Amino acid sequence: MFQNVKGVISVESGYHGGSKATARYELTHDGKSGHAEAVRIVYDPGQVSYGTLLRILFSVGADPTLRNRQGPDVGPQYRAAIVPMDATQRQVATAYLAQIGKGKYFARPIVVPIEAYKTFYPAEAYHQDFMKRNPAHGYIVRWDAPRVAALKRFFPDRIRATPAP
Repeated sequence: MFQNVKGVISVESGYHGGSKATARYELTHDGKSGHAEAVRIVYDPGQVSYGTLLRILFSVGADPTLRNRQGPDVGPQYRAAIVPMDATQRQVATAYLAQIGKGKYFARPIVVPIEAYKTFYPAEAYHQDFMKRNPAHGYIVRWDAPRVAALKRFFPDRIRATPAP
């Protein structure tokens, strides 16, 4: 989804929260490794703000009212956590979550955590650009393609001509 956003330089799938020894899909998918499936986004703040990326995430990408669940996936490895890289990002994330909580944009309370950065471990090569390489995969068709369509519908001024790597 974020590869389609103007100002995003690169997007990388990976794992965050556990150790290097368990940063492999076959060791994270059961929820016992401490990892969450994660995305590292490199962006140009002159073109897109951190706050806008959060707004996009919680408008079309993830439900901030679900604890340890996104779409059909259940468990702590599917938590929709925010991992700020510095104090400014932490302040923006905290204010954003407070704002959407107060605004009652969602029927349920906001439960998404803000986690301290540990280490990001890149996912296996077959996880990178998964949607691009597997457009007919059932998960892509049911869950990810609709998110990208919603992104384009709700944020048309934020869409890149060609996706970022």
